[in-house]
Amino acid sequence: MADRRFADRDGRRWEIRVRGRREWMFEPVEGNPGAARAVTPPGYETDPFELSVEELQKLLDAAPTPRPRPKSSPFPD
Repeated sequence: MADRRFADRDGRRWEIRVRGRREWMFEPVEGNPGAARAVTPPGYETDPFELSVEELQKLLDAAPTPRPRPKSSPFPD
């Protein structure tokens, strides 16, 4: 299955990669500074090409924003 690209309401471009039946990845493309996000696809559709831009935007809005991992220091305090 091919990957789908779409532009969100702010004009940022995303590529949707189907990782499996329970996970899709929204990955930033074309200069989008955002971070990749994992989403749970809707239960009624397995193909991102069958969803409207509005439905994709709702999935992106509901996706948790990844938090940066704290860097552990090699030096004890």
